[in-house]
Amino acid sequence: MNDAPQPPLTFEQALADLERIVHELEDGKIGLEDSLARYEQGVALLKKCYGQLRQAEQRIQELLGLDEQGNPLTKPFDHTATVDKKSV
Repeated sequence: MNDAPQPPLTFEQALADLERIVHELEDGKIGLEDSLARYEQGVALLKKCYGQLRQAEQRIQELLGLDEQGNPLTKPFDHTATVDKKSV
């Protein structure tokens, strides 16, 4: 039995695993216990993907221009989502 720690999944690997789980659940060919186990795995992968996206968003900088010495002027990118509120 190999108890060596596994390297962390990349975003792309986690997303591919999540898509595979969704397809397995949509097919409906697995039993209830397996479905619940895969659902739990999917939730964990989804949380991992969201966490990785938040980390990436925090690294994005908005380029404002250049200073007198030609160095880039940046500020953190405002990544808050905006939603138009329309009356229904």
